Order: sequence, then C-alpha cells, then structure tokens
Amino acid sequence: MTESGTAAPAGLTQLGARVSLPASPEAAVLERVANPHPGLDYVVRFTCPEFTSLCPITGQPDFAHIVLDYIPGDWILESKSLKLFLGAFRNHGAFHEDCTLTIAKRVTDAIAPRWLRIGGYWYPRGGLPIDVFWQSGAPPAGIFLPPQGVEPYRGRG
Repeated sequence: MTESGTAAPAGLTQLGARVSLPASPEAAVLERVANPHPGLDYVVRFTCPEFTSLCPITGQPDFAHIVLDYIPGDWILESKSLKLFLGAFRNHGAFHEDCTLTIAKRVTDAIAPRWLRIGGYWYPRGGLPIDVFWQSGAPPAGIFLPPQGVEPYRGRG
C-alpha cells in the first residue's frame, strides 16, 4: 500500500512511498510500467531544467537543462524513479558528457524504447557551455517530434 492507502501498480517500489534520494546514480533504481498503448508510436518527453552534478576535478556544482524524448516499446518509464535517479547526480562527480550519456544508457537499459534522444544543455563552466546530444538512431517516420526548445547559452542580454 502507498502512503495514500492505495495500491501501487505491481512491481513499483517507489511510487507512493516515502523514498530517500539515492546516494549515487548507480544506486538509483529506474522503474517501469507496461505501455498502455504498445501498438502506437508516440513521443514521451521528460524535462529536467534544474539538473545538477559536480565537476569531478574541482567539486564545484554544474547545472544543466536535460530534455529526454523517447518512443516507448513495451514499457514506459515511471516518473518518480526518474526524478530520484536524476537527483542522485547532485553529489556525483562526472563530466557533462558522462552524465548525459549515463542517463541515456540507463533509461535505454531500463525500458528498451523504440527510439530515444537526449539533449544535455549545460551552463558554462570556465566560461564555456558544453551541450551534449545523443539519439539511438533515426526517429520512426510519421511521428510528431517537437524541437527540444532549449536555446544555446548566450549569456545575459
């Protein structure tokens, strides 16, 4: 039973429960739910505009706007588990490229989407913004795929 007294869907351990932030991304558990429309191609978007991690050299915080788009196969990603996973990067030291691709790989491993793309729009470190992009291949024909909508960093003004 969840805190609200309702039953969580089978196999979910975090949704509806009081769960602490995982100590690291490796310790985080990504949970999944059966796709309610497995015969349709549709895009799911998760946006994390306040993603944080640590520079692995200086320990200083790094900030990013992460946009994750995927087309489900048999599974969809449970959002609370994704929030906890992304939050686990808060005290994790890794370069921008590693953080962005680790997110993509873990989501791919968890749900085996038909297609996935990620945009990591990182704010400047040392005066240089680093944006990281990856996708699993060409998107299927005929889907509606909006632009990620995050402008490159341009500073103030």
